[in-house]
Amino acid sequence: MTSRFDSPLSWLSLPIYVWQGLAVRRRSLRLEPPRHEGWIKAGPNSTAKEPIRILLIGDSSAAGVGVIDIKSSLGGQLPGVVSELTKRPVQLRIAGNNSATADQIRDFVVPHLGPEAYDFICLNIGTNDAKNWHRGKTFCKNFGTLIYALRSKFPKARIVWSGIIDMEGIPALPSPLNKILGMRSRILNRNGKILCLERGALAPDPEWQDIPENFSVDGFHASEKGYREWAENLGAYLVEQITVKK
Repeated sequence: MTSRFDSPLSWLSLPIYVWQGLAVRRRSLRLEPPRHEGWIKAGPNSTAKEPIRILLIGDSSAAGVGVIDIKSSLGGQLPGVVSELTKRPVQLRIAGNNSATADQIRDFVVPHLGPEAYDFICLNIGTNDAKNWHRGKTFCKNFGTLIYALRSKFPKARIVWSGIIDMEGIPALPSPLNKILGMRSRILNRNGKILCLERGALAPDPEWQDIPENFSVDGFHASEKGYREWAENLGAYLVEQITVKK
């Protein structure tokens, strides 16, 4: 939930954000994304059923930062969840980049994607925009044009945005930095949901719990358990959309 006081309070807190944020950056644990290449597949190999094809694109959460093995990441677990629910083969491709923001994905990732046919584009973006203190108008421009770019390149795919985690609940962020970034993340999340509604993307309410065991050793990214919960919730939502389409 956003408050009309979030924006002015966050701007008044900008000096604290700069001072405490630099200190956190110096001592934070930096994790690399797990290695992977090609499609991640799950389900029956039979050609009798058309595979469900998913593009997972965005920031470090799409890349799987927080776990060692790609199989433990969101992209590694989501195909199995969807296949189990639909009894169909699932193919998923990852285009995730550590520290990416909406404009970087729009300008440097989308143009280099091949003209594949996807059923779903799962978009994980916005946390770094909030962390980097992007203004609401800046985020709206960058995120909105990213949606346009994806819809233009993949007109038959349904875009599903996972939203921005409320950063107030991230263990790696000390107080009051967590509260300041919590306000910024809620503002951008609200703006992003409005843009999704206006531009034909889906933005389900996240059901992910910000409990300690759902975070990796860096206290910022998801753990294997956290990615599993995310995959189960997102997978169930994708299957609902397939049912609705039918």
